[in-house]
Amino acid sequence: MLFDQIYRELELTERHLIVLRKVIEEGPIGILKLSDETGMPTHKVRYSLRVLEQEHLIKPSSHGAVAGENTEKFLEDFDGQISAIITKASHIQQIRNSI
Repeated sequence: MLFDQIYRELELTERHLIVLRKVIEEGPIGILKLSDETGMPTHKVRYSLRVLEQEHLIKPSSHGAVAGENTEKFLEDFDGQISAIITKASHIQQIRNSI
């Protein structure tokens, strides 16, 4: 229960990244093809596309989603962001071990 929200956010982030990867690899790509290739329901793909578009990681085109203006910067910063999260999780584990 204490970690439920964190776990849900990580799952959601994983889903967004799977969709982003497909858009980068195969764009332009539409919702139905994304759903088929990822095995995700269309409503989840649609939500991920909306979130990614709001972050300017993808943009719509007449043929489907394509990589957006912030995609390259996001990918450059990704390892640092994940490292910071891992560092925080390690610190939390150290606190737990001291109890």
